[in-house]
Parts: sequence; structure tokens; C-alpha cells
Amino acid sequence: MARRFDYLGDVEVFLAVMEHGSFSAAATALSTTASVLSRAVARLEARLGQQLMRRTTRRIGLTDAGRRYLEQSRGAFELLREAEEEAQSQSVALSGRVRISAPTTYGHFRLPALLQPFLMAHPQVRLELNITNRNVDLVAEGFDMAIRLGQLPDSGLIARKLEDAELRLVAAPGYLKRAGVPQSLDDLAGHVCLPFVLPSTGKHGTWSFRLGGEDIEWRPSSVLEVSDDVLGTVSLAEQGVGICQTYDFVVRERLNRGSLVELLPQLGGRTRPFSLVYAPHRHQSTATRALVEALSSFNATPVT
Repeated sequence: MARRFDYLGDVEVFLAVMEHGSFSAAATALSTTASVLSRAVARLEARLGQQLMRRTTRRIGLTDAGRRYLEQSRGAFELLREAEEEAQSQSVALSGRVRISAPTTYGHFRLPALLQPFLMAHPQVRLELNITNRNVDLVAEGFDMAIRLGQLPDSGLIARKLEDAELRLVAAPGYLKRAGVPQSLDDLAGHVCLPFVLPSTGKHGTWSFRLGGEDIEWRPSSVLEVSDDVLGTVSLAEQGVGICQTYDFVVRERLNRGSLVELLPQLGGRTRPFSLVYAPHRHQSTATRALVEALSSFNATPVT
């Protein structure tokens, strides 16, 4: 059986010349001579019956046919690279560095349990976890992925929803003994509420409720406000300073042991989405792709 793709070495030469911008630069990178590379490209053009390059003494340009062939052959070689990495990952331990950014709530209370089985299965992967309430610039700051809260803008990033996290309104028993238990949304105006200052707007974040089937956004005000780390509101509430709203996964253990008490459960039921986002380029490492799939399997509902 005749080999159908015995000319792929000439295609690689063509790609190398276009990547480096000249035959001489490509020859240096490939440890050969410019004349050898020129003959390889000429063979490829003869095989295709098309001129791919326009050569002058100063520069190399592409014909229309060459531009299309360059784009398609790059894609084909990228598919081969991905197939090779996929095959190697079945027998070779994953390794490399993966950088992920997460907000403080998810970074402390949700992500560790999701990462633990991945790190146990792939001990040679070096994971860098950045915990911050600032939305990092994935590309500019070199992050492979991030976990984001709320409805995502059309940023060009690929997003996979992890979960819709349920909200709870809570306070410490000591605070309620001192200030009384609110019975309605209107009662909250007479209590010490603990708002978080949103880093994106500088305003107090709203609290979300559901009343009579209608979703309500209520903005707390207080003589005390928390910025940078939203978990500060939970710590203050647990010490009896006031009332805060946060996620069930943050306060579930505190509710179970009685250090916090849920308030106004009749107004509950609201959630906020957390999503995993990453750039839509095709050059993710095998370790990065494996972590994306591992985290997405928590709830593989795509964001639309």
C-alpha cells in the first residue's frame, strides 16, 4: 500500500518558513540550509499544482492559495498534536502547571473538595490557585481558567456552569437575643446589616429574596461595610455584629452547630450561578484540559 502522506515533511517546512518569516531564519531553526528548504517548498507546490509563495529578495508573501493552505495545514497539524497528547495522556502521567483563579467563597468552601480528587489522581501536576474577588484578565495575567460569579457578559470566553448556589440570610444567636428577630423584609431596615462593597462598582451588593413568587433585590445599608473579602461579612455575623447574606455552602456547618441561625426562610429560594471560564484558544495543555473536564463534571451544564 502506497503512503499517502509521505510529503508531510515538506508541509512542515512550508509552515516553518512562514512562522519564521524567511528561508534563512527557518533554516537556522531547523539546522539546515535555505536551499534545502526552498527545494522542499518547490516540491510541495509542484505536488499541489499551485504557487504558495511569492518570493522577492526582501520578503516572502503568500498567494491566495497559499494563505488558504497555510490556515488549513496549521489546523491539521494542530489536530495531530492534540491526538498525540491525548494518546500519551493515556499512558504517561499528567504533568505541568495549571493556573486557576477563584473568588474567596468558592476558593475556601467549594473548590478544595473539587480539586482534591484531581490532585490525588495527577500528583505531577503543579496547581497555582489564586483566591481573589477581583476578576483577573485570563490572557494578560497568564491564567488558564477562572471561576466567576453571576451572569457572565459576552466576553468571548468559554463558560461552563458549575452550580446555582443557594443563598441564606443569617445572624448569630447573640445578636438576635440583643436586637430581636426580624419577621419581614421591612424589619431589616431596623437591624445592623453587613453589606459587601462590590469591587467592580464600589457600591453595596444587593441581597436577593423571593416574595410571593416575585424576585426582589434589596440593597442593605449600614454604618459598617466590608470590602475586598466578602467572607468578612460572615465572620462579623458569627461574632454577633449583625446580619449577612451568603451562600448555603459557606454557612451550612455554622448553621448545623448553631453559631449562626437562618432568618426569613420564607423569603429564601434565590440562587446565584458560579461558572468555570477559559479562553477559547486551542493551545491548552493536556493537564489544563483534564482539569477543565474534572471541574465541569461537577455540573456539566453549558452556559448559554
